[in-house]
Amino acid sequence: MLKRFFSAVLLSAALQSVQAAPAASLPDFAQLAEKEGRAVVNISVTGTVKAGGPAGADDALELFRHFGLPVPLPRNIQPQERQVQGLGSGFIIDSNGYILTNAHVIAEADEITVKLNDKRSFKAKVVGSDSRTDVALLKVEASNLPRVSIGDPNKSRVGEWVVAIGQPFGLDNTVTAGIISAKGRDLPNENFVPFIQTDVAINPGNSGGPLFNMAGEVIGINSQIFSRSGGYMGLSFAIPIDVAIKISDELKASGKVTRGRIGVAIQDLNEELAKGFGLPKAGGALLTQVEKDGPADKAGMKVGDIILKVNGQTVNRSADLPRMITSLKPGSKATVSVWRDKAARDVVVTVGTMDDADESDNPREYKGKPQANTERFGLVLVELNARQLQQLGLKYGIGVRSASGAAAKAGLQSGDVLVGVAGGELQNAAQLRQALTALKAGEALPLRVVRDGRVFFTIITAPAEKK
Repeated sequence: MLKRFFSAVLLSAALQSVQAAPAASLPDFAQLAEKEGRAVVNISVTGTVKAGGPAGADDALELFRHFGLPVPLPRNIQPQERQVQGLGSGFIIDSNGYILTNAHVIAEADEITVKLNDKRSFKAKVVGSDSRTDVALLKVEASNLPRVSIGDPNKSRVGEWVVAIGQPFGLDNTVTAGIISAKGRDLPNENFVPFIQTDVAINPGNSGGPLFNMAGEVIGINSQIFSRSGGYMGLSFAIPIDVAIKISDELKASGKVTRGRIGVAIQDLNEELAKGFGLPKAGGALLTQVEKDGPADKAGMKVGDIILKVNGQTVNRSADLPRMITSLKPGSKATVSVWRDKAARDVVVTVGTMDDADESDNPREYKGKPQANTERFGLVLVELNARQLQQLGLKYGIGVRSASGAAAKAGLQSGDVLVGVAGGELQNAAQLRQALTALKAGEALPLRVVRDGRVFFTIITAPAEKK
């Protein structure tokens, strides 16, 4: 009886505790969607592309393309122009008709139509477009338009609720919600944008639309998704709005974006590389190339230098450096802190102007006389002839025929070219053999490598001597 009494008391207390606990509240997006959705626009584009033949010809020949076969085209068929259409989203940032969207939404468009939330439509003109950041600024002839409020993405936190509004698959004014999954995300071939990663459902047609925080402020432009199917798979990426606004201001002022450059190629530092260069901890941007007579070269920077700060701002990883440098005004002077010979020093560089650069592929198969004395490291090396060096644009380099053991662990591959030891240029095979032979078991040596036109450092660690 007493046992039942205590059980009843405990159950009653538990129920009271549950009733007293405040109910967990979920966010209400209705007011945000109603208020801020007025400044979100739908964008339709029409353009023309050249096709290889009459309608249906491309589809019929796709089988040849799929298997890499030569595509047969009758000689009497001339390329024809075809009209294509596309959809995207955007948002009004100025009541006088200025609209932000993605550059890829309006790329090669002949005609752009903007439809407002109140169903009015306007023809838009492109004020300017920047493909590097995927930001475009449009203008429609209208006034007193509703506009968004601009927030500060730097104050947003991972885990916060965010909302997207756009027209996925052409479905107007669609609202989706999720959380910020990560910040400062680097994506392949995207060096100028520290993306905001979210799990908000983003699909084709959402591109260029706003990403709102719960205060109803825009903190990003929805730009990309990761997908194997072409649709949403839980990974969405937005351009931080502060980056986009800076670009739009330049586009509005001059119709183009001017960026700074210092003429270097860089790579990240892992713990092994940092140790090899005597750096207390991994961080900064390691210089793998310095353009001759470029701004960095004139300032005295060298291959093997590690850039730690730019104008007092810390370079935590190599991806930070392009964003810092490109934001500088060409012709301005920047104080750059570099790590060299196990000590930090400051150099002053006059910032140059960035231009579009062409990329080229380099051959990676080398034949020649093998170089000895590298068996301990699992390296089989070959001398490159004058023609091969000229094709690679090198004064000197040693080709890697095969890599195993310590060399394979260092990431070296057949076809790589060794062009430097630590911060110095490689002058001959004897220099490399001497540097490798001098290493004791467990000691590491930075090697500078050329692979497919890209230059980077790797660390090779000496194995224990065989007994």
